[in-house]
Amino acid sequence: MLRTHTCGELSSSNAGQEVTLCGWVDSYRDHGGGLFVDLRDRYGITQVSFGPPGTPDAVIEQSKHLRAEYVIQATGTVTVRPEGQENPKLATGEIEISATELKLLNKSKTPDVSPSEKVTELPGEELRLKHRYLDLRRPAMQKTMLLRDHITKRMRDYFEEHSFVDVETPILGRSTPEGARDYLVPSRVHNGSFYALPQSPQLYKQILMIAGYDRYIQIARCFRDEDLRADRQPEFTQVDLEMSFVDADDVMGMIDGCMAKLAKEILDLDLQLPLPHLTYEEAMRRFGHDAPDLRFGLEIVDLTDLAPKSDFGVFKSVVESGGHVRALCAKGGAEFYSRRGIDALTEFVKGHGAKGLAWFRAEEGGKLNSNIAKFFSDELLAEMGDRLGSEEGDLILFSADKWQATCGVLHALRTKIGAEMKLYDPSDMHFSWVVDFPMFEYDDDEKRWFATHHPFTAPKDEDLALLESDPHKCRAKAYDLVINGHEAGGGTIRIHDSETQSKVFGLLGIDDETAKDRFGFLLDALAYGAPPHGGLALGLDRVVMLFAGLDNIRDVIAFPKTQKATDLMTEAPGSVDNKQLRELGVKLDL
Repeated sequence: MLRTHTCGELSSSNAGQEVTLCGWVDSYRDHGGGLFVDLRDRYGITQVSFGPPGTPDAVIEQSKHLRAEYVIQATGTVTVRPEGQENPKLATGEIEISATELKLLNKSKTPDVSPSEKVTELPGEELRLKHRYLDLRRPAMQKTMLLRDHITKRMRDYFEEHSFVDVETPILGRSTPEGARDYLVPSRVHNGSFYALPQSPQLYKQILMIAGYDRYIQIARCFRDEDLRADRQPEFTQVDLEMSFVDADDVMGMIDGCMAKLAKEILDLDLQLPLPHLTYEEAMRRFGHDAPDLRFGLEIVDLTDLAPKSDFGVFKSVVESGGHVRALCAKGGAEFYSRRGIDALTEFVKGHGAKGLAWFRAEEGGKLNSNIAKFFSDELLAEMGDRLGSEEGDLILFSADKWQATCGVLHALRTKIGAEMKLYDPSDMHFSWVVDFPMFEYDDDEKRWFATHHPFTAPKDEDLALLESDPHKCRAKAYDLVINGHEAGGGTIRIHDSETQSKVFGLLGIDDETAKDRFGFLLDALAYGAPPHGGLALGLDRVVMLFAGLDNIRDVIAFPKTQKATDLMTEAPGSVDNKQLRELGVKLDL
């Protein structure tokens, strides 16, 4: 080994020892009589002094040429710093190394992204991704990568303790419709045919249940060619699991235990189990979203039945056309948001499809006032205030539109106001389940049903008859884990009998020939004694992001893609030469 210790392990108990450290020059300070270098590796920082009386003159002279991010090997004696000169910010702050030898292992150009913790302003994300090797050298990034490693290991340990078997599934598979676009890989051996990278191991893990493996787990790489955002990547990692002879509560209970283990070991947080459950209908009605942030209240209140009692044309026409009038009551919002602030909120909701923003302030005695108050009687205003629970100083904000549109607008408003008014502690963690999702969604343009999750999701037993009579009301045995307003994972109980599967395929417009072509191997397997089974996939990247208190998933992935699905460091995707294309039987037509 080129070193005897790391830069994070020495203390006063090592005083007098001769040690050798290796690392990067984090910073250097010339105090006239000698140079002081903060030497950094992923374990920490240790101060190395190059000065008399212990350091040879040649070594002192050599040290004067050191610069930031040079890689060096320093040998010397561990010395306790004089009283008053300790650095309490460092784990090694009570000692320093009095250097006797110095070896330059490598020089560095002036870094475009400084890894030093002393640099508080980071460059833009594009520059960080271009020089990811420097960005990953930053202690903050290394801390996050280590957290990811710890979370992954603890998950593996947890599932091993509960008899799960880790089974790898293929990366090169068959293209099947799972909701997003596939990444396709042309076959050289079978020109004209394509593999697809897996959107998930969904079909394979069901096969494993039919094969009798009972409990499956995999840290699985998945690929989806879809539009990106801050918490989504074209390639991502799932903690994928499947269980036989279980119902939805069994699967959720298993994840409850996993989250409790992580919360305790990573955050020293005790979770109350079982985690709370909300139905999909309740989540949409109260919060406007199927993954609500429950760290704060600010619930949606429906005023559709009161709106026609006013003379306000917008409300009346919306209700007459079958729409809804719903509102938020922000406690203390009237004092927090000036008229300019309300104008800013108006522009904000326009960006989410609203035509405008009706509002009221609760003034002295709780009386509601606004530029539209003249369209409302005092009795109606009082009735609205009672339902909203408004008090003096509150701000009431409305959305009048179709149900789904009001959900989108009020969810966005609720999220924005919660953050701006600091209605919750950002370090808080809230875990919950949303259950009983709709089984199907109807597409008005294509005039047909689509599976909300995937075509192998089982309907709730009490809704089975609705497959034929009223699919819109049919609920799925589906469940999503929600952490701080983010979907951290989701799963379903699967269909395991051919009769129900045929009914679902029929509703989705998948005829027998198409079903056999796309899913034939699974349908064949289901005919050989498939057990009741179900599972879930946790988004590992997203879970790490939330446990790290971050809001950008790219900060927890070593080598992420941009929102345009490009790797700025390697410049992928890139072109290939014509020879490769000919071998694959592929001709470009751009």
